[in-house]
Amino acid sequence: MDIKSEIEPRWFIVNCSSGHENKVAEQIKQRVSVNNMSELITEVLVPTQEKIIIKDGKKKNIEEKVFPGYVIIKMIMNNDTWTLVRKSEGVTGFVGTAKKPTPLTEAEVDSIVNFSKVKQPQYSAKFEIGDAVKVVDGPFKDFVGTVKEINDAKGQVKILLTVFGRETPVMLDFLQIIRM
Repeated sequence: MDIKSEIEPRWFIVNCSSGHENKVAEQIKQRVSVNNMSELITEVLVPTQEKIIIKDGKKKNIEEKVFPGYVIIKMIMNNDTWTLVRKSEGVTGFVGTAKKPTPLTEAEVDSIVNFSKVKQPQYSAKFEIGDAVKVVDGPFKDFVGTVKEINDAKGQVKILLTVFGRETPVMLDFLQIIRM
């Protein structure tokens, strides 16, 4: 493929196998180092964000990929850099038209980087509306109910519990319940 050489490094998106983003990024970095192209390919990013997941009543911090299946690369596009990236194991192609990869704008890159740096972790529950759950903590411990609403931002669920023969909606934290 004949690609017009650029002067300034720009950001490009590379498509890869989902779940292999870190492996692909490391391989590209190694190939850049071995081929002395660090002035042409300056950064390789796998944007991630810290999240809190609740599973089996336990809280766990994880790094979640913002764009699964994609790696972002800052590079001067020319035939050599295109070939180095494109021929890396796990890379399926550049995002763009069939003939030429499309660079990201600086605003798009800033938005991605800033979103990745958000420090406030988000909760992610393994519950769905209608799930039967058991309360494992708090005043309603050992009660069984049904998930009515999920608030991922606050890490809470509204469940319907049967208290004194009546269905009662109760707001609980993800940590206070487990799926039955």
